[in-house]
Amino acid sequence: MIERARAFYDSIRTRRTCRFFSDSPVPREVIEQAILAAGSAPSGANHQPWHFAVVSTPELKRRLREAAEQEERAFYSGKAGSEWLEALAPLGTDADKPYLEIAPWHIVVFGQRKSGIAPGEHKQNYYVTESVGIACGFLLLALHAAGLATLTHTPNPMRFLNRLCGRPANEKPVMVIVTGKAAADASVPEHALLKKPLDRISSWL
Repeated sequence: MIERARAFYDSIRTRRTCRFFSDSPVPREVIEQAILAAGSAPSGANHQPWHFAVVSTPELKRRLREAAEQEERAFYSGKAGSEWLEALAPLGTDADKPYLEIAPWHIVVFGQRKSGIAPGEHKQNYYVTESVGIACGFLLLALHAAGLATLTHTPNPMRFLNRLCGRPANEKPVMVIVTGKAAADASVPEHALLKKPLDRISSWL
């Protein structure tokens, strides 16, 4: 058990948020298997209140980038506030998101306020935010295990994603997970490598 735990940590500690992607194709089956893994996550009342809309066509990726960058320009021009922008500064992020057209796959994750296990059910869902968050974690792990780079993108507001992906208004966009192979010259800001040690993220009672 200890060996498996260490091996998992050694693998997952190499995951990095990537902003430099290759346009090399990635088989659809890889994405399908990762989404199946995400769908195995625990959820409130086992209602599985999530939907994964997969974007891959150049036209949809272009429209997603245009809409996202419009929101990002407002964010970085002052909407975010000075404290938030100061926190982001060491990562070197800005409103320009070219990777949204370069990476082969975007997985747009939606949370469902009402659904159910059986097709057509419209039951109240519970702990939607927590359940979808766990599923997104599973998805990132699965994509990393497959050898892909990932990026979580959360433009604000995100309602344009409902229109882009043809999803109903009662679903809330949670994030876009961009994935593909990292570019040959991909780099990571030094700030992103800083991780808190065990004694700062845990207490033993």
